[in-house]
Amino acid sequence: MADRYLSFAGTAPGRFLTRRTGLPQPAALRRWSAEHPRFEGELLHLTAGKSSLDGPDGLAAVLGRTGLTVRAESERPVAAVLDATGVTDVGTLAEVHAALHPVVRSVAGSGRVIVLGAPIDAADHHQAAVQQALEGFVRSLGKEIGRGRTVTLLRLTDATAAESTLRFLLSPKSAYVSGQVIGIGGGAEVTTPEDWALPLAGRTALVTGAARGIGEAVAATLARDGARVVCLDVPGAAPELAAVAGRLGGSALALDITSPDAGARILAALPSEGLDVLVHNAGITRDRRLVNMAAERWSSVLDVNLASVLRSTDALLSAGGLRSGGRIVATASIAGLAGNAGQTNYAASKAGVAGLVRALAPRAAAEHGVTVNAVAPGFIETKMTAAVPLFIREAGRRMNSLGQGGLPVDVAETTAWLAHPASGAVNGQVVRVCGQSLLGA
Repeated sequence: MADRYLSFAGTAPGRFLTRRTGLPQPAALRRWSAEHPRFEGELLHLTAGKSSLDGPDGLAAVLGRTGLTVRAESERPVAAVLDATGVTDVGTLAEVHAALHPVVRSVAGSGRVIVLGAPIDAADHHQAAVQQALEGFVRSLGKEIGRGRTVTLLRLTDATAAESTLRFLLSPKSAYVSGQVIGIGGGAEVTTPEDWALPLAGRTALVTGAARGIGEAVAATLARDGARVVCLDVPGAAPELAAVAGRLGGSALALDITSPDAGARILAALPSEGLDVLVHNAGITRDRRLVNMAAERWSSVLDVNLASVLRSTDALLSAGGLRSGGRIVATASIAGLAGNAGQTNYAASKAGVAGLVRALAPRAAAEHGVTVNAVAPGFIETKMTAAVPLFIREAGRRMNSLGQGGLPVDVAETTAWLAHPASGAVNGQVVRVCGQSLLGA
């Protein structure tokens, strides 16, 4: 369903009215397209404190490979990257303000501000305090910067390991990711693709719930990036599933993911060399307040959204169905992070997915060379949200820093970044794709 308020806010009368009344002022976001796959323009490279990312293949070299023109000064940058890895005390924290205060207003609409921080050192409470301060700074700046611009904090020690992440965040693909803190390090092997435009060439990806909505968008995006996609959904969606798989040049696998033999049937459907990317997208809702929720509504949601994820992941890992260098991307939700009235079952299942990711990620990387991450969508424009009552739908759209709902492709692009062979250092992360929702952290 079209967002008429967004369209109106972009007109001259709409801009006048929203400014005068204090209503949200969402800006149309620039997303990836084949005609305009990347930003063009200047990238402002700033530093606060003494950088820990210097070196022959350090941050400057990585930024130079993004396709943007790197400058120390720019009147109209499309992005600003502030290296704050050397911020260790309150004095150097002031340099964050000094660096960004003069330039934030000049960043182009739909532009990017990325702050690079260091891992928090528990043995140094001064460093820990000011590095933690960067989180409050970034989340607050994200809520005030406006005009479709996003702000993100990366914690890293190695710029090369963060190249896929920097390329993602400095591109139109990250349009609906803002206010996030992403850790880089402690994952699996980082593999630089031969062709950054086709990073998944020669790889096989399985996407559950692929017949429609977000799952269909994920399958299409992975196929765009070169993957051979196995599309999985329930037998009742077999015609739609076959159409999606046919359009993408992939294969269709119609089965109930909650069946006891689902893991074995998935393994049997995979090519002999195994799987490179596993995307757990299948999910259902059965909303009721707890006092009105029958046991079947609870158990069905937990079985599809969580138990099937646990069972199939265990089956594939134990049987060697995921190759070394593989990627597991699960779907959580901001409902699981912040809670939502009428969704105790759904929120429990999605919080469980986040727990699975954080616990399994280090072990999967160490034992199998596989990373485990999750995307946590906020309000995404789908057929399901189009059926939500008008006022609730409008509240969902506006209650984020970008003032609008996301699109299925926003979740898909984030999934593709986590599935990237060069994203091996991204592990155990739950990344919200919510336009920096005003609910939750």
